[in-house]
Amino acid sequence: MSEHPLPPPPGTGCVEAPARARLGLWAIFGSTFFELVGYFMLTPFLVLRLSDAGVSTAVIGLFAATAWLGIFCMTPFASAITQRLGRRPTLWLAAVVPVLTAAGFLLTPSLLAWFVFNLVGGMASGLRWVLAEAVVAEFAPPGQRGRAIGVFETMVGTTFVIGPALLVWVGPEGDAALWVALALLVVGMCWSLVIPRLPPAADAHSARVGLGGVWHAFLAHPLTMAIGFIGGFFESGITAILPLYGLALGLGAAAAALLVSASGLGSALTMLPAGLLADRLAHHPQQRFGDEFAARRLIMRACAATTLVATLVIPFVAGVPWLAAPVAFVWGGAGGCLYTMVMIDIGSREEGITLVNSTAVLVLSYTLGGVAAPALGAAALQWSPLLGFPALLIGVATVGCWLLWRGR
Repeated sequence: MSEHPLPPPPGTGCVEAPARARLGLWAIFGSTFFELVGYFMLTPFLVLRLSDAGVSTAVIGLFAATAWLGIFCMTPFASAITQRLGRRPTLWLAAVVPVLTAAGFLLTPSLLAWFVFNLVGGMASGLRWVLAEAVVAEFAPPGQRGRAIGVFETMVGTTFVIGPALLVWVGPEGDAALWVALALLVVGMCWSLVIPRLPPAADAHSARVGLGGVWHAFLAHPLTMAIGFIGGFFESGITAILPLYGLALGLGAAAAALLVSASGLGSALTMLPAGLLADRLAHHPQQRFGDEFAARRLIMRACAATTLVATLVIPFVAGVPWLAAPVAFVWGGAGGCLYTMVMIDIGSREEGITLVNSTAVLVLSYTLGGVAAPALGAAALQWSPLLGFPALLIGVATVGCWLLWRGR
């Protein structure tokens, strides 16, 4: 399971490294796509199956949250596992475990076992999330890192739509959908086996790992966590309660549900253009926008300001409900772009295990934002849809803008 690369064939010189990086990127893209489509097909299927079995709504909600708990618990230790096993074997592990847990859902109807499978599957997803993001950022061509990360994030966003849509097409009744999801996870595992031997990380034996490594990465770049939280709050977290907000505005159930699609569409359509813009500004011949870090900071500030402006519209949405969809579109797009910019920034300044630690900080903060927004937002909606909810969102967006304008 060694990651030390094979000696290059005579006459190839340094050509092997770019070729190996391209193959690695393709393999990570393919394996992540199939695994996530299977995962986002499997999750709603399991929720519907539990509902049909008469399980209480509270227990089903706890079951759905178990996967996120697994992601949250695993993320700080991604660097320690990667240091111990190596990057390629760790990606293999993150691909094999979901196949085994999905098979477990077929083998037993035990609710307790399903909770365990969901927790372990979430832990594997957290491991892949951190490591795949880090490897894509490190092995993307320096002048095209924004494009590569933008394409990757857009691809990930499409799986949120493709998975549930495939479930609807196959039908949630019976076990056919579960078998299809399992087959997709197996395909993702096979793609993972194509990942070539990666060169050993330069800091494989010197970097701090585990909770200490994540804490060190946070202290080195605290703004990473702040921006990740803001991105997760508006892209992932608020999206979860947009149907409740739509109902509070008096929209019908279908129109309220479409607000989720508007947010997802904003995220999917803006991350790649943002990545391309980051490349273009960073490598402008006259350096009109400063160096590459200054160029990305400019884009992040623009995203934060756009989020704040869209949030300031919220008090007027009650009188003009059709404004809710454009606002949701902007939230999803700006939040996704903030995450993309930070990931490009991390990949540009770090590599190896240190890069994994910083990516873990970003994923943790994004997850915290995704968890905090539904909890705080639902409470604010219950208290006052016209006052409490806008005040919460304006407050978070204002803090994000302030941090980006004053922080370095």
